[in-house]
Amino acid sequence: MDKGCGSIPSEDKVILTHSCLLCIAGIDHCAFFLLPATMHTDFLLSSYTYHLPPELVAQRPADKRDESRLMVVDKTHDTLVHHRFCELAGFIGAKDMIVVNNTQVFPARLLGQKQTGGKAEVFLLEYPAIVDEIRGTAQATALIKSSKRPKLGTKITINPTLYCQVIGDLGEGKVDLQLHYDPKSGIASTLQASGQVPLPPYITRADGCTPDDVQRYQTVYASLPGAVAAPTAGLHFTDQLLDSIRAKGTLVGQVTLHVGYGTFAPVREEDITRHLIHEEYCSITEETAKAVEETKKRGGKIWAVGTTTVRALEYAAQISGQLQAMAGWCNLYIYPGFRFRVIDNLITNFHLPDSSLMFLVSALCGRQTLLDCYQTAIREGYRFFSYGDAMAIIGGQMEYRTKRRGSGACSRWTSGTTGSRLA
Repeated sequence: MDKGCGSIPSEDKVILTHSCLLCIAGIDHCAFFLLPATMHTDFLLSSYTYHLPPELVAQRPADKRDESRLMVVDKTHDTLVHHRFCELAGFIGAKDMIVVNNTQVFPARLLGQKQTGGKAEVFLLEYPAIVDEIRGTAQATALIKSSKRPKLGTKITINPTLYCQVIGDLGEGKVDLQLHYDPKSGIASTLQASGQVPLPPYITRADGCTPDDVQRYQTVYASLPGAVAAPTAGLHFTDQLLDSIRAKGTLVGQVTLHVGYGTFAPVREEDITRHLIHEEYCSITEETAKAVEETKKRGGKIWAVGTTTVRALEYAAQISGQLQAMAGWCNLYIYPGFRFRVIDNLITNFHLPDSSLMFLVSALCGRQTLLDCYQTAIREGYRFFSYGDAMAIIGGQMEYRTKRRGSGACSRWTSGTTGSRLA
């Protein structure tokens, strides 16, 4: 059995990929492995670069959610096949369970005017916390885009029912804002009437988000407001597809992870193990935790819908080594060498080059596998990023084992247009 960092014999030549108190203490349920020195390229940012033709960046979603394309990468049988997302149910077993992220994107982009008359754009980094419900005040961290850096006390009027005031400078462009809204309407209705859906920067709109974006940049099961970006792997699901999956006997569970602005943050360290991951609020109910446990007991597989679902489930399994109900701030950073305790299979979109999301997916299927799949997707004309197509990774846990230096090369994929084989 593979062991955590604290359990690796000292004579093996390895790279310590992280600073971990569990490993230092010798506790063997740490989620990371010590990796052989020959694997060091997996920890270089430049190893996750690929060229994407601009026309493959999806600017609009598919006409129908589940008509997007689906690349199915089965590592158990070493195959790669092309399907439509509406055919996903055929790959999921009756004993399996899929887990989705039910966070809801809220209108975090507010366009307003300063007291001087200058324009200002407010980007809320979190859902506002109510300070005084009777008086209609709330507080949130935000970014402000304007011609001049706003000072303490700066007032930004969004409309007659909402204005913001800078009450603190948090550095790195972030500020503390106090929001003043009509208490009769409430903060949720006020934001809905005043704000825009915060689309990713690579989706271009001349006049901001459209009515179609308001509907489509949201999963059909979104229920808890708090995200500033959608968990995009879930955008492909329809109610009908979920019903067909349930009809097989497959369980469908939910977690909550409010996707933060940090999901767009670039990785600036060439050594990716030095990157600091952002924190996001997540919660897992007792019902979901028990359903995952029951699924595993009956031999079923856990399908995570999206990288945010992966982070929530795996974070909740870190403390005791098994999944448990929890609520709190998740700062789990997953990159090659991570030992997955909960998920077996992953449904995800095609991600930006050099992103922490690519690191996570590589930890499951292998970096070279992922890059080869991306090259196949580019040749086949798949659409990338938030509004793009999807891939399903089956039987994914990447097998990292400690080896002495020079003990052999890693396996890699050779790709074709309809299938792939491990070489």
